Amino acid sequence: MKKLAEQFLSQHEREKITETVQRMEQVTSGEIVPMVVTASHNYPTASVAGGLFLTIPLALLLTSLLGSTLWLGSQNMWLFLAFSAILFFPFRYLVSKNVTLTRMFLPGSQVQEEVEEAAITAFYGEGLYRTRDENGILVFVSVLERKVWILADRGINEKIEPDLWQDIVAELTRGIKTGKQGEALCQAITQVGNVLQDHFPIKEDDTDELRNIIIG
Repeated sequence: MKKLAEQFLSQHEREKITETVQRMEQVTSGEIVPMVVTASHNYPTASVAGGLFLTIPLALLLTSLLGSTLWLGSQNMWLFLAFSAILFFPFRYLVSKNVTLTRMFLPGSQVQEEVEEAAITAFYGEGLYRTRDENGILVFVSVLERKVWILADRGINEKIEPDLWQDIVAELTRGIKTGKQGEALCQAITQVGNVLQDHFPIKEDDTDELRNIIIG
């Protein structure tokens, strides 16, 4: 699962995204940075919940089968606990290493908060707040959660309502869930660039201040 971000985009898709960023930054002084990360959090409770979900039914089944065969009677509870202890850790490990299973047990109430926090951390960690005109904008994709967060610097927020990005977020999220992430990212970057162009047109002395794509 550690390589989710690396596997998310093909080399061709990365090149197309870079080209799209460069093309949009020829018409706007805004700095657009698409970033793809494997996950926004390690979600330890997901593997615990998944491990228990898989363990309990199987432990009950084995207890019923073996208990009735051995005529253990009141000792069945101890047999159930023994099976649970034996099965839980392998199942927990399985869930932690399997993307599909992990997604099934992600804590829904926590996911959005973790993605937002990770996007904010990345925004400052990658220096998007240091652009000359305070017009850096991060298109943050967290692969495990299949969530997107767009975060703009102060200069952009003074001219553009943050809610404007939500339609772009929704379209990009749909593209990711249908396996068209490269195409969807290029479209999102183009839409962001078109919005920025009206408020931050290109300047004669404009320079490329930030990386055009970040995978990590």
